[in-house]
Amino acid sequence: MMKRSLEICFLLMSSACYGQHVYNGSYSGANLPHIAFPIGGMGAGMFCLEGTGAISHMSVRHHPDMFNEPVMFAALYVKGAGAKVLEGPVPDWKKFGLPGASLGAVGADYGLARFKQAIFTARFPFAEVGLADNNMPVKATIIGWSPFIPTDADNSSLPVGALEYTLINSSAKTQSGVFSYNAENFMQQDGAPNRIKAANDGFILSQDGTSKSPEKQGDFAIFTGAAGATVDACWFRGGWWDPLTMAWKKIQNGDTRAVAPVDHDAPGASLYVPFRLKPGESKTIKVYLCWYVPFSHLRYGVRSDKPTDTTAAPTDKDQPSRYYMPWYSSKFKNIDEVIAYWKSNYNSLRGSTKLFTNAFYNTTLPPEVLEAVSANLSILKSPTILRQYDGRFWGWEGSDDNVGSCAGNCTHVYNYAQALCHLFPAMQRSIDETGLNEGMDALGHQNYREAMPILPEGHDLFMPAADGQLGGIMAVYRDWRISGDDGFLKKLYPKLKISMDYCIKTWDPGHNGTLTEPHHNTYDIEFWGADGMGTSYYLGALEAMVRIGKYLNENIPLYQSLFDEGKKAMENTLYNGQYFIQNIGWKGLHNDPNVYRNTAEAYEPRSPEAQELLNTEGPEYQYGKGCLSDGVIGCWMAKVSGLPDFIDENKVKSHLSSVYQYNYKTDLSNFSNPQRSTYALGSEGGLLLCTWPRGGALSLPFVYSNEVWTGIEYEVASHLIFEGKVKEGLNIVRTTRKRYDGKVRNPFDEYECGHWYMRAMSSYALLEALTGVRYDAASKTLYVNSKAGDFTSFLSTDTGFGTVGYKNGKAVLNVVYGKIELKRITVGK
Repeated sequence: MMKRSLEICFLLMSSACYGQHVYNGSYSGANLPHIAFPIGGMGAGMFCLEGTGAISHMSVRHHPDMFNEPVMFAALYVKGAGAKVLEGPVPDWKKFGLPGASLGAVGADYGLARFKQAIFTARFPFAEVGLADNNMPVKATIIGWSPFIPTDADNSSLPVGALEYTLINSSAKTQSGVFSYNAENFMQQDGAPNRIKAANDGFILSQDGTSKSPEKQGDFAIFTGAAGATVDACWFRGGWWDPLTMAWKKIQNGDTRAVAPVDHDAPGASLYVPFRLKPGESKTIKVYLCWYVPFSHLRYGVRSDKPTDTTAAPTDKDQPSRYYMPWYSSKFKNIDEVIAYWKSNYNSLRGSTKLFTNAFYNTTLPPEVLEAVSANLSILKSPTILRQYDGRFWGWEGSDDNVGSCAGNCTHVYNYAQALCHLFPAMQRSIDETGLNEGMDALGHQNYREAMPILPEGHDLFMPAADGQLGGIMAVYRDWRISGDDGFLKKLYPKLKISMDYCIKTWDPGHNGTLTEPHHNTYDIEFWGADGMGTSYYLGALEAMVRIGKYLNENIPLYQSLFDEGKKAMENTLYNGQYFIQNIGWKGLHNDPNVYRNTAEAYEPRSPEAQELLNTEGPEYQYGKGCLSDGVIGCWMAKVSGLPDFIDENKVKSHLSSVYQYNYKTDLSNFSNPQRSTYALGSEGGLLLCTWPRGGALSLPFVYSNEVWTGIEYEVASHLIFEGKVKEGLNIVRTTRKRYDGKVRNPFDEYECGHWYMRAMSSYALLEALTGVRYDAASKTLYVNSKAGDFTSFLSTDTGFGTVGYKNGKAVLNVVYGKIELKRITVGK
């Protein structure tokens, strides 16, 4: 992305393509305003590079801060042409309606002159902004990035980012001027001293902690390696907006005078780099950014010291603090160590990251698929993700505006996400281990939300989630095949058996092979009676246990007999000739709906009219005879886990075809949704969670039935493609990404119950669905089964990554990073 990229960028600005977005292409004009591209390490915090080049969403204190847009900008002074912020125009939505907008956006830098045109291109984890202005003889590009190297979780979890500014003299005369980078002390917190400290060719925004509030401590370093740099470490101190006013005057005058740091309360700082460019000449100035916030006030869950509340060994229980501490605080003692590491390893980290980007985008797959997959990798750089002191992975479901949304490694959401297990398999295995250790009690009850810091907690707050716990068993099988680590499997097998036996006892006490008792699920309610969704998960978990048992020479005949019974029930009593359904049942069960409360209403009394509805229709929040998009999700989970198909393939295809026919809408204008509607509405299209084409909908079907979730859209789309229905699958993908084209929503933030929602990483399954590429480390076998003809596509394993090429019936593996041991290639299975 250098000279050739710049030429394309500025050509687009002057062409008819400007203002139109094509899949996996650039964004400009009306598609630009809502872009915010995360930059930062996995679990380390982030900031966003906006489509205009602005910095926003500054979230480095271990929680999301969606509207934190500090005064922080690069500026360009050109002698004889004046000065402008190196950003495109301020989006209109920021001018009115945001908090504080009625007072004129006090404290923002929106009023400073900016470039007139901007264009944005993403090649994850790199983002490029092109800037041009007819009144400026110097054009510019910004490349923002942070390390992302599959298999190298540590270097992908650093609290760092970079902005590379390239200045291009587009005039016929030599141009001279000053580049500057400027920031207020946005790390400042009330109640403790703050200062701006010196750094080589830069400055450090610093805030002290206190004994009562150590979480206030934080440093954010901004520095460059450019020759001739000078630093103003203390802006003018005064009232009103004096500091920014005086800082801008220096910029306008090309003033590069250094100002020494002061002891406390410096309002902001700037670094200056003079330049001189001949016609056509360019200069790149790197701005390094890194941060260090070692403490937090974040915790979730209540520790339990009852031995029966966990299967974890006692040594696994202790953490250095009762609050969350980031992994990077175990690697670095202070901001100076982060600065030194970032600066000395910059080139190697960039080179390895570039290897990933080049491999990932070296593909012949449809552009809408590349966009869907890459855009959602941004989740791994968002505040949805945390990585605690000992290196283990922990995450929210998503990110609310100021806090995480729904703790923590939520099983019934994380089962959909297929990116982490391939890109950073060790991180995924840490999730598996947490769920079966700290998260599970001696009886097999698994909390579907983990404590933070990770530790054993009680098991009386939440019921287990059937889809989460059963899917977790399949995930362990998947992660064993990805890693080939028999030790991992043998260590977890006894706990997998405890979990499986608990699921049988709790939800299938009659050994029917189906989940008949009320079973909690991802819709935050319980389904009563056997259903396709829950039973497909159940059968997949049983199949995984049978295969693991055979591999480890364990005698587990019950699992096979239950599987056989469940398969018959699934293909007969749960199939209506067109799609799989739920047979709602509550009589003769171990639970009574008058006593057993749905989670959705557990905290409020049942009204008289709700009781009457229960008496008339049975348990509320069911799907019954509906066509559920998730209706065969266990079969999808089996495919992405390397398990064989276990339900009649024609019936699965019929179900998926029905979902496409009835639930997929290209225009929702005539559809009413009294639930959470802004995921898709009006003239937008989307895949509804459930419809009732044959009638039979309850007065109160499950609480999210009318909604559209991108994670389920990608699940269904990839499953359709797996089954040979490529056109239908791609139609869903295109419709989803059309809603995220930048006009209304951020293309790099697919939201559900929060921003950067984990379920959306189901999009990663599209790669395997189209190509059939799956590497089995246990057998050292590469599988290829193309639905896309000849292709080139990306592959990531536990030990390396590269590309797979397929042409004329033959497949070739090209390893570009690490190593991938290969014994055989199997085509067409």
